[in-house]
Amino acid sequence: MEDYRRIADRLAEEIYSGRLKAGERLPPQRVFARRRRIAGSTAGRVYGELVRRGLVVGEVGRGTYVRASPVPSGRALAEATPDVSVNLELNYPSVQGQSELLAGGLAPLLRADVLDDATRTVPATGTAAAREAVAGLLAGSGWRPRPDQLLFAGNARQAIAGVLASLVRPGGRVGVEELTYPLVKEIAERIGCPLVPLATDEEGLRPDAVAAAHRTAPLCALYVQPTLHNPTSVTAGDARKRELAAVVRALDLPVVEDRVWSFLHEEGVPFAAYAPERVHVVDGLSKRVAPGLTVGFLVAPGERVGAVAGALRSGGWTAGRFALEAGTRWIRDGTVERLVAQKRADAARRQRVVAELLGGFTVRADPYAYYAWWELPAPWRADTFTAAAAARGIAVTPGPAFAVGPRGAPDAVRLGLASVPVPVLGRALRTLRDVARGGP
Repeated sequence: MEDYRRIADRLAEEIYSGRLKAGERLPPQRVFARRRRIAGSTAGRVYGELVRRGLVVGEVGRGTYVRASPVPSGRALAEATPDVSVNLELNYPSVQGQSELLAGGLAPLLRADVLDDATRTVPATGTAAAREAVAGLLAGSGWRPRPDQLLFAGNARQAIAGVLASLVRPGGRVGVEELTYPLVKEIAERIGCPLVPLATDEEGLRPDAVAAAHRTAPLCALYVQPTLHNPTSVTAGDARKRELAAVVRALDLPVVEDRVWSFLHEEGVPFAAYAPERVHVVDGLSKRVAPGLTVGFLVAPGERVGAVAGALRSGGWTAGRFALEAGTRWIRDGTVERLVAQKRADAARRQRVVAELLGGFTVRADPYAYYAWWELPAPWRADTFTAAAAARGIAVTPGPAFAVGPRGAPDAVRLGLASVPVPVLGRALRTLRDVARGGP
């Protein structure tokens, strides 16, 4: 009997070559088995292998479909998608005059005497100037980190990897919102930490879901996005944060708070303000400034600074000195503050375009977020809609990229609003609106 993996290899080749196109439905397994003259159980293993490789998606009662892209879901958010003219997957905000602002801060670094120092190595603790500048940058209502709590990574993703590696041994369970940042799924897989999806509501992570999951089998840590959750834009209120703080204290549970997008939310009080002894805060410059020259920030509870610094060093995740020096200068000379103000206004402008063009659909977004979560009208599925959008030169992120666990995600897509000019965004949204109305 032919090995099911060889059959899966041939189907994979057809998908990669384009002979089986994105969104195309595969025959039912019994029909596939009959055509290939194989056992029904073998057909089931072939389809299961294709699902495991991320090449197809199967849903009970709907069938099995070729995925919109044979790229693992996390990387779909990190790299450009080829063959599209409008990319609403990538989400790096840039505003008019940004390069000119940044150039002013870089100019002093190019002097020979300064450049010599700026190209040396730097420890995970950075420099005294960087710690002071970032402590001020991250300070919010009711919370200001101490400079001696600050650590630095190459970017926020590396900061997440470093803190999780310091907290969780292989096999340790990490609780996350049921929809979460896709690259966290990749990070957890690489360090051997299974993710546990936790129920959410209109205010984000539910404290009772954390407690219930911990009773089932102890959690080692939580990873949460309480402010402008990606992809839903939900922000937890003060009461919810207090409830969650009480639960993590009772369970003696460490928390990783991702605040990379929180700079857009002017009044967002960090969750760390409610449980500073439990919460590790991750932030960075990639969204505030630019993705190509950035630094990740990590605020650790005092007694954990050494352990997290060690994890950053051993993983090779510490910041580059030049980027750290540039970021420090941009913070101290007001460049970052000016860019943040411009990007808040830019995000609000783009959200008005979304509200105008997709007003008749179920779209979840915050007026100041750079993304929107579009729950698609029936009978659209996330993958088939993503394929239909790609056929028109528009890349969007299917909901399953964010889903954790067997429940999966609703038939939704995330729209990244930041990376294309506003007129292009408007044209793309009109096209997507027409696609949604036309049906699959």
